[in-house]
Amino acid sequence: MKYWLGYLTAGIIMACTWALREFAKAHSALVDMIYPYVIRMAQVFLADWSSSVDFCVWQMLLLVMIALVIGIIVLIIIFKWNPIRWLGWICAAVAVVIFLHTGLYGLNQFSGPLSEDIRLEETEFTIDELEKATIYYRNEANALATLVERNSAGNVKFAEFDRLAEQAVTGFEKLVYEESLSVFAGPMDPVKELGWSKFFTKRGITGVTVGLTGEAAVNPQTPDVMMPFAICREMARRASITIAEDASFAATYACKINDDVQFRYSGALMSYRYCLEMLDSLDRVTGTNTAAEVAAGENAQLDHDLKICNKFYGTNARKDANTCDLLTSWHIQEVVLPLQVEEESPFDPLDKSQVDLDDHPNA
Repeated sequence: MKYWLGYLTAGIIMACTWALREFAKAHSALVDMIYPYVIRMAQVFLADWSSSVDFCVWQMLLLVMIALVIGIIVLIIIFKWNPIRWLGWICAAVAVVIFLHTGLYGLNQFSGPLSEDIRLEETEFTIDELEKATIYYRNEANALATLVERNSAGNVKFAEFDRLAEQAVTGFEKLVYEESLSVFAGPMDPVKELGWSKFFTKRGITGVTVGLTGEAAVNPQTPDVMMPFAICREMARRASITIAEDASFAATYACKINDDVQFRYSGALMSYRYCLEMLDSLDRVTGTNTAAEVAAGENAQLDHDLKICNKFYGTNARKDANTCDLLTSWHIQEVVLPLQVEEESPFDPLDKSQVDLDDHPNA
């Protein structure tokens, strides 16, 4: 029995993890009401602790765990220990890590949509409305592309990573304290540079957030024009906005409200890119050339920067459809509808076309 105790322990812990996930899935309303707020406080504590060092603590812990496993394997060979027994305890240790991650961070995926927290009404939209939203973000990106500093090769010259990481915090503080959006009230410690950058670059990964240590980290090889957006996306994830599409939209929102033009441009460029990709995918179904027509309106700077983004992602590019949905819904709610209200004729009580007089024969 002693040889199987590790496996039994691992099985019990994984069963608890499964039960926890199933409970959260079945009671998503309860999770949304309580869990993210509690976890944000835990993340604040963990982020304060891990921010005392520049490197990612989770990467160091992972190396220690790998070293321990290798050490155990060596001892098994030298002292001829029973490998089945020790493998069981390794499985148990991995199960503990998975359980802790699920409890301290992982259940955020079962919380409600970001749109409810930011008072954004998600609506079904037509291709025409998507096209208008794409043009809006293109025009915004076109204008901002001419305002950012560039080098002789035409590439943007953004601030150093540490400066950008600090500036990103001010954007999130504005969302919390000026826009009263508590969903962004997570840790305000600057993000870190992600180690093993070549590994992540090959996979088109711009950042990683680990809830167990409260660390949000960004790949330093991320193209400069994408860096502010990538920093904001990892900050959003650390604030318990873990669904990929929601985190991406949150990043564009945090960039848009930032005072720094570097952030506003990075967010506008990525917003345009998301919408353009969706428009292009719909064109393949309908056989139209709407995306190409919209893209023809890009200025030289925006076109240059988009090519850099596409080169970084390569074959690993992922189309977050829901990000585009949120961006289009935001455009309809915050841009289109207010303009329609402004265009309505002011009420004139003497104008019979604006007053229903059917029930007033003497009028």
